[in-house]
Amino acid sequence: FVTFLIPCFVISTDLAFSCQNADDFVGASSPGDIIIGGLFAVHSEMLHPEGDPIKPVIQNCAGFEIQVFLQTLAIIHAIETINNSTLLSGVTLGYEIYDTCAEVTKAMASALRFLSKFNSSEDAVEFKCNYSDYIPRVKAVIGASYSEVSMAVSRLLTLQLIPQVSPASSAEILSDKIRFPSFFRTIPSDFHQTRAMTHLICESGWNWIGVIATDDDNGRFALESFGVQAMANNVCIAFKEMLPAYLSDSTFHTKVDHAIEKIVKETRVNVIVVFMRQFHVLKLFKKAIERNVNKIWIASDNWSAAVKISTIPNIRQLGTVVGFGFKSGDVSSFQEFLRNLHEKPTENNKFLREYITLSSVCAHLEYHDFQKCIASQSQDNLWENGGTKPQIWRDDFLNANVEPGFIHSTILAVYAIAHAIKGQCKDRDCKDPSAFTPWELLEELKKVVIIDDDKEVKFDSNGDMNISYDVLLWKEIDGHMEITTVAEYDAEKGGFIFKDEEKRKDFLALKKVQSTCSQHCKPGQVKKVTESPHTCCYECIYCPENHYSNRTDMDYCYRCNNKTYWAPINSSTCYRKTIYFLDWTDWFAIFLLLLSAFGVVLVLSICVIFTKNLDTPVVKASGGLIVCYVILFSHFLIFLSTMFFIGVPTEFKCKTRQAVFGISFTLCISCILIKSLKILLAFSFDPKLQNFLKCMYKPIPTVVTCTGIQVIICTFWLIFRTPFVSQNFSIPRAIILECNEGSIVVFGIMLGYIAALAFICFIFAFKGRKLPENYNEAKFITFGMLIYFIAWIVFIPVYATTFGKYLPAVEIIVVLISNYGILCCTFLPKCYIIIYKQETNTKSAFLKMVYTYSSKSAGSVAVSQVSLDSKSSSFRATITDSCKTENDSVNGNCHFQVPGQPLIKGKFLPKNAARTMVRKRVSSI
Repeated sequence: FVTFLIPCFVISTDLAFSCQNADDFVGASSPGDIIIGGLFAVHSEMLHPEGDPIKPVIQNCAGFEIQVFLQTLAIIHAIETINNSTLLSGVTLGYEIYDTCAEVTKAMASALRFLSKFNSSEDAVEFKCNYSDYIPRVKAVIGASYSEVSMAVSRLLTLQLIPQVSPASSAEILSDKIRFPSFFRTIPSDFHQTRAMTHLICESGWNWIGVIATDDDNGRFALESFGVQAMANNVCIAFKEMLPAYLSDSTFHTKVDHAIEKIVKETRVNVIVVFMRQFHVLKLFKKAIERNVNKIWIASDNWSAAVKISTIPNIRQLGTVVGFGFKSGDVSSFQEFLRNLHEKPTENNKFLREYITLSSVCAHLEYHDFQKCIASQSQDNLWENGGTKPQIWRDDFLNANVEPGFIHSTILAVYAIAHAIKGQCKDRDCKDPSAFTPWELLEELKKVVIIDDDKEVKFDSNGDMNISYDVLLWKEIDGHMEITTVAEYDAEKGGFIFKDEEKRKDFLALKKVQSTCSQHCKPGQVKKVTESPHTCCYECIYCPENHYSNRTDMDYCYRCNNKTYWAPINSSTCYRKTIYFLDWTDWFAIFLLLLSAFGVVLVLSICVIFTKNLDTPVVKASGGLIVCYVILFSHFLIFLSTMFFIGVPTEFKCKTRQAVFGISFTLCISCILIKSLKILLAFSFDPKLQNFLKCMYKPIPTVVTCTGIQVIICTFWLIFRTPFVSQNFSIPRAIILECNEGSIVVFGIMLGYIAALAFICFIFAFKGRKLPENYNEAKFITFGMLIYFIAWIVFIPVYATTFGKYLPAVEIIVVLISNYGILCCTFLPKCYIIIYKQETNTKSAFLKMVYTYSSKSAGSVAVSQVSLDSKSSSFRATITDSCKTENDSVNGNCHFQVPGQPLIKGKFLPKNAARTMVRKRVSSI
């Protein structure tokens, strides 16, 4: 093997803290059966003399750190307490505590001594391939104060797997057991701290913040962890400022000024997160006070409970400080230890000796100046200023500077190692230093369980103790800045726990401060990212129609997830759409129902009138009572069918309304078609036309066939393309309940078939429009068909372009118009004659009318035809009269023919004879 010697680098032989040998390098020590090492930055910086050539010499340090000094005292107190207890059953613990001066190089020198072989007179570190049986100087190490130092030291200690337990190093990377297998800590990692900070920022409604960190491993890793957490929670970092890790850096003050200038310039940034060491924060805050900076400062665990910072003059001008500190425990026994500290010997504790000397030098100053004086003294000038002064002890100063979180975690570290030693000493004589090796203690440490404040705490798989954080708020009380605990942050569950309402109010008061790049987007608005690279800088725009946002600062609007809901522009919720249909209570529906009801009454009235006047010529001339009843019944059904268009659409209504209307209207038109044929046949004198009409005139088969075709169409419709209830969403804020016809094609075929029958009826009726006036239905049928055509021709474009709840009303209107038109044209003239012209509704008057019409026809050149059918017989008389004078007869231009008799030509037939002939035939019928 190869042996390395640990030298003691000497500055000069006349300094109070000069290093003559390796033991002079130790800051505090005490013998014991098992030695525990300690690494703490009791001083904040190492001096670097200017002008001298660089030599491999460990320089003296400056900036006495009271808080870290108290941590070394906590180790001493905990070890003394354990030695005075039965925890280790007679085995005593010793310690060697070294000052790292916040420098990695000095910490590495101390670590090398830890690695030296036990009882080696030259502090030699043996190089071996296998350290399983190697017994180093110490069994475990507590420290260091800073993560950067802990990383470097841990890599050395890992060589022999010496357990290292830190009460302050929180860098997340130290949880990596591959790179740092022997590292443990009695605090959570920065992952939980940065998550807690982000949680606080989000809870307070901030998203535009600044970050200042030290440019070392700890600061960079903390900044990286915080950046990840911030990004995941939509928090943007407006600026990042990195300050040199060492106060001795020549650019330190320039970069502090630049950071303050950045804070002042960014007026919208009112929250600053600070990951720095205490002496860095001290310098930063003094400069910020000079520039009248007033912000909210979020403190990391390193300085959140620093009394020396909270007692800076005019600290209240900085604004509000809120931070996270390690969970504090009961430190009353330690405070009692401090009160009796002046009775302790100082021979083996250079730190204590230095503090007493510093106290003597600065004794004449007030509290804060006294503290400032202690921190400003260097080891070089300490002997010059204080070596000859009498020792003065300030009993209150140390207790006033106790930070319970750090003290508690330090004591936990000592007890964790002690419990691991206890586990190793169950069946071994631990008074013998070679009883166990550090790597065996490491395995035992992983299983240690400690009772702290009646709770079990232990290391997790990453070597961390995930205890809670205290949320600390700096609050001015009676003119002094007090560090108060307002809440507890559960590192495992990730939430704040408040113990009283007053502290909750203090915590919630932070929300009054705005720190956003843009104003918060209210519910109903959504963020629109601008050209800025930060997602927190945006414009607020309204959610469009049918979209909503129900929280502040939403990135996108939700769409109303159902067609039955809608949302106006700038809406924070969706509203249920109003359902519309042609309701029974609608004024227009009531009006249409009244029209339909009047139509029903009119049909019933006509039916009564015709029944009472059954034997009158007008009723007989209308085709008889049965035909009239069928037509009136069709009109009745058509009026009733309009009710199916009103009210809540149902499957039954949708299927019934068009079928009832179509079949009823077809039946009505079919009967009127028969009447038109009958009229044309009666007065047609053209033999060819008469033969055709005779073939066509089959009343019952014709009506059944015409109506049956419509029934087949409607049946096919209902089976294969049945109408159904549908929801029309064409109106943004409403749902129109309507009947979907199932097939527009079949609907068109149904209407087209009715129109075809009506057109045929119109043609036949038009041909008979000049028949006897009192008998002539053809003229009125023609008018009725014209009304039908006009109504339905207008209906098609109106129906195609209309939407909404009044769409059924359009069809109701056209149905009523066409139905009223046909009904009135068919029956009202006859009712008028029956009621008001009763003198013309007699047989004699009717015969006279026909006689007069025949006489006029006999005196014209035109050919008139009369075809009459009777129930008893069928008779046809054909009169052709082209004779106007006797000369026409002589010339053979006249002829008269009766069926069964020969044609008589060339003989004059007086007009009176023709009239008499017609009158006799009509009278007989």
